[in-house]
Amino acid sequence: DQHNAECRVYTFKEGLLSAVAHDLEIDVRRFEVSVADDDGPITGTFEMNSLVVLGAMADGRPAPGTLSDKDKKKIEGNITSDVLSPKKHPTARFRSTEVSDSRIVGELELNGRKKQIELRRDGNVVTATLHQPDFGIKPFSAMFGTLKIKPDVQIKLTLGG
Repeated sequence: DQHNAECRVYTFKEGLLSAVAHDLEIDVRRFEVSVADDDGPITGTFEMNSLVVLGAMADGRPAPGTLSDKDKKKIEGNITSDVLSPKKHPTARFRSTEVSDSRIVGELELNGRKKQIELRRDGNVVTATLHQPDFGIKPFSAMFGTLKIKPDVQIKLTLGG
């Protein structure tokens, strides 16, 4: 669970006005991952209303102080009202079908849609790229599309020891 693991979502900007936008690091605060000791599946449940903006990223690294607390809250509001539908689809669920040392394949249900995804595994770190439109999610866009988030987001799950 979130006490011995960490789940982050990374978004990336694009568009004509992308110079004034920010890549973001978002924390999923409430989730649970179960890893069976035997050959059983890996399962995960992620609460969609628990996303918290940690801050902006610059060149793949945190850029502290770039966003004010007010900015972060506004972005969180946009995620809740314009991007995800946590009241309609409060959780995302994952269940593995294949597990190896380097990859995990399984079904992700997100935003009411199910799709098979492949995750890369490196020790206790699992990463994936999700294409938001595959799950019926329209990436955030403002100012008539001149400021927007790329459709692909990165997910990084770090499991504790």
